Amino acid sequence: MGYKVTKTDEQWREELGDDRYRVLRKAGTERAWTGELLDEHRAGLYTCAACGAELFKSGTKFDSGCGWPSFYDSVNPDAVELIEDRSLGMVRTEVRCANCGGHLGHVFDDGFGTPTGLRYCMNSLSLGFQAEGEAAEH
Repeated sequence: MGYKVTKTDEQWREELGDDRYRVLRKAGTERAWTGELLDEHRAGLYTCAACGAELFKSGTKFDSGCGWPSFYDSVNPDAVELIEDRSLGMVRTEVRCANCGGHLGHVFDDGFGTPTGLRYCMNSLSLGFQAEGEAAEH
């Protein structure tokens, strides 16, 4: 897929810092229960921490008990890119920002009780948050 935002590996590393670079550009994962957005409950919009693209609305966030912010739908079908991930000896679906290709997390078809049945399990480090009426944080 051709991304709208493209930068060199060195540019990403410099802009994102070590932790965000490891997650967003190298498909790393933050430790469960450590993300700063896990307990975010204000109304607002979740964005890509790398490029600022709009990804998830706060109204689709739910407590899945997995230790990472979870959503049952993206802000629109074109906001994220889904890619088969066969790493770690299992088959999962990786979620990337469709605008810059940044790794966000994985989506699972086990979102019990959600309208879509999906659980987008995202890394806080991959996300920014813009509370309603405030400027974006990323």
